[in-house]
Amino acid sequence: MSRSRRDWDESDVRVRPSRRGSRPRTKDRPAHADAITARVVSVDRGRWRTVVEDGPDAPREVTAMRARELGRSPVVPGDLVGLVGDTSGRDGSLARIVRIQERSSFLRRSADDDDPTERPLVANVDLMVMVTALADPEPRGGMIDRCLVAAYVAGIDALLVLTKADLRSPDDFLTTYAPLGLEHVVTERTAAGGIDGLDALRERLAGRVSVLIGHSGVGKSTLLNALVPGTDRATGHVNDVTGRGRHTSSSALAMPLPEGAGGWVIDTPGVRSFGLGHVDPDELLDAFADLADLAESCPRGCTHLEDAPDCALDEQVEAGAAGSAGPARLTSFRRLAVALRKNDPWAL
Repeated sequence: MSRSRRDWDESDVRVRPSRRGSRPRTKDRPAHADAITARVVSVDRGRWRTVVEDGPDAPREVTAMRARELGRSPVVPGDLVGLVGDTSGRDGSLARIVRIQERSSFLRRSADDDDPTERPLVANVDLMVMVTALADPEPRGGMIDRCLVAAYVAGIDALLVLTKADLRSPDDFLTTYAPLGLEHVVTERTAAGGIDGLDALRERLAGRVSVLIGHSGVGKSTLLNALVPGTDRATGHVNDVTGRGRHTSSSALAMPLPEGAGGWVIDTPGVRSFGLGHVDPDELLDAFADLADLAESCPRGCTHLEDAPDCALDEQVEAGAAGSAGPARLTSFRRLAVALRKNDPWAL
């Protein structure tokens, strides 16, 4: 006769001991005192290519994987990391990244302005090089404004490089950014196939860790191949229909500048957009330094948006106040401010 449900009690239940978590856990982690320092130069499918710059056999390339204790901490080109394991750099060898050194800077972007998810780009750079073509494709001031905001938030300097000056004069475009005191270099192709302005760019990159940012087709890879001979970064063309460049570089790559110049340069894939969804709306006005000075005349609590009552920015920018970069900058600021406030309901 079978037993009824009410005949069962807890003494009839056998509890199988779980193996999971049966080993005592500890918060202690290995110190890895023997870890050596390397610089991350590229990332590819869960493997990090690094360069060991000091010690025997330096410089040498070492391929590494991320150690479990790092969790999901992003490791990006430019990072200085600690390596253990097989750090010989021999074919087939694999080291482990066990720590990330404190960063001096961390450049990020998002997919769109209404997407607050951060996409880390590079670390430990001190100069953002914004590469823009004067023609083919057409220059976009909005991209420069976005890069300037990202550079301000990351605490790094900015340099504007205008390419293809042989197709169009840079004078009109520079009038917008001249009031900002933004350093710039103009380059153009010579009849002999060289690049005029390359020496001026080399001088500004020497001894620094720089990152090149720009739309596809603006000439980043062409500049890089000239700056670091033997790099052989693929160069592309501009679509005749869309006026946009074709992606040629698929991943960021850090390269040392030739001996004598010193420093590093990091090439990034050409981007369609540079989202600022990770930026605090309150930081935005400070990034537009030309407008921040004029905004001191605004009433307290002014949002500086187009519908803000008694906002002083419109009148001062239209009157050409000293330090103003013009109406285009004000329009760009307001467009970004509206987009970023969508991510922060309290700012609406």
